[in-house]
Amino acid sequence: MNDLIPGAKVEGRLNYRDRNIYDPKINSVKLRRQIGMVFQRPNPFPKSIYENIAFAPLANGYKGNVDQLVEDSLRRAAIWDEVKDKLKEKGTALSGGQQQRLCIARAIAMKPDVLLMDELYSALDPISSRQVEELCLELKQKYTIIMVTHNMQQASRVADFTAFFNTEIDEYGKRRGKLVEFNPTVQMFSSPQTKEAEDYISGRFA
Repeated sequence: MNDLIPGAKVEGRLNYRDRNIYDPKINSVKLRRQIGMVFQRPNPFPKSIYENIAFAPLANGYKGNVDQLVEDSLRRAAIWDEVKDKLKEKGTALSGGQQQRLCIARAIAMKPDVLLMDELYSALDPISSRQVEELCLELKQKYTIIMVTHNMQQASRVADFTAFFNTEIDEYGKRRGKLVEFNPTVQMFSSPQTKEAEDYISGRFA
């Protein structure tokens, strides 16, 4: 995502289907079709609800029935019944929870393998948060979902596996992410294997 930002430097290795996505030979356009992204704050395009879903598939040469694709995507995101009669209205006019589900529908319209979700609930009210959480429980049956959250209760309800990250200061004074522990969620929350994870889960901070 930082490819075009001057001075942005990515270090390390991230494998997707046994290939490092930072390999210069990787086709980044194709990669972005396979990995969908839903951001912390809903960011629908300033277009109609219909265009929000149809834009990316059409831009990538989709030749199928676009109306059906739009309906299927909105249905899978559990928002079709709420918007089916106002597809020509702006996506930005929807409520926060509806916008977030619209953004999920927009992501799955490209039929990705993986969905990345960043702090999906942080900008939502409790009712919208519950709706999106229930949606994620359904979507994980079909997609690999990688979700970033600070809400431990939601992580314990939604995730099959949990990774606990922390940051540390390196010798140059820079903050770097560190994987502390990765385990099945049930194990992580019942018997964490590291003191850092145990302290965080129990509310104690070193």
